[in-house]
Amino acid sequence: MRIIFAGTPQFAADHLSALCDHLSCEVLAVITQPDKPGKRGKKPIPSPVKALAVERGLPVLQPHRLTAGDLSHFDFDLLIVVAYGQILKPAVLAQPKIAALNVHASSLPRWRGAAPIQRAILAGDTSTGICLMAMDAGLDTGPILAHFPCLIASDETSGSLQAKLSIIGCDALPKAIDSIAAHGIQAKPQPEQGVTYAHKIEKTEAKIDWSKAATTICQQILGLSPDPVAYTLIGDQRLRCHHAVVAATEANDAIPGTVLEKTKSGLRVQCGVGQIWITQLQLPTGKGTLVSGADLANARISGLMPGTVFQ
Repeated sequence: MRIIFAGTPQFAADHLSALCDHLSCEVLAVITQPDKPGKRGKKPIPSPVKALAVERGLPVLQPHRLTAGDLSHFDFDLLIVVAYGQILKPAVLAQPKIAALNVHASSLPRWRGAAPIQRAILAGDTSTGICLMAMDAGLDTGPILAHFPCLIASDETSGSLQAKLSIIGCDALPKAIDSIAAHGIQAKPQPEQGVTYAHKIEKTEAKIDWSKAATTICQQILGLSPDPVAYTLIGDQRLRCHHAVVAATEANDAIPGTVLEKTKSGLRVQCGVGQIWITQLQLPTGKGTLVSGADLANARISGLMPGTVFQ
């Protein structure tokens, strides 16, 4: 199969690598988002997909808006799209001889849209999956070729869930392409019930509101790790929380946000309802080192001592 691949983040790069290693797949070109500006005048930062494509010696296209004209001079069978970052117009989807396929990290039609992994954890879902979809003009509305379920652990972060889903998708995608080569596209329409939308994560969602329930705050911390990372304040300093678990609640009259205990298990913090253990955090001093366990217990920062009230 002659393929053009469109994707941007590491999740997409993993799938590009799987296609490059599959004998029946010939990747003709790679499309990815333009390089991000470097900080403080440094060199622009390429996407993980571009970095891999350059390493593999593949042609790279980086249009600000992909058009049919960008693809018209290629003779290819499939357009494979994985977390590309643009909604593609029907004229683009019509360019491949067979179909445009998308690898989507949810159990469609739940969590259509930009941030399905984070939204699943933020909502407290216990399962998700990978869907291979034939793309149409809608937002993740196309018929499903295959669905592969995946359980979400109670302490799952977006980062760890993405890694699990990437393994599933990288195994499924080449097999699906072989099946298409042998039998053509065989897909079923998505159910009309159960549609939800995974809107893009906004930075304003990262601030912890300690008046909320422990379960909600824990889901927020896990769902926003490793990016953009949930945070609380100690004075004017940000304390970034990378991992947490719901604690067995102990009765007290502390106000929400109060640090109740500091041990090797982490920081036990009072919430509006219940308590959580912050088990991994980024110190607000120095180089912002990530600490957990004994390092967290031994951190000599006044704002992490019992009695402190996070803002």
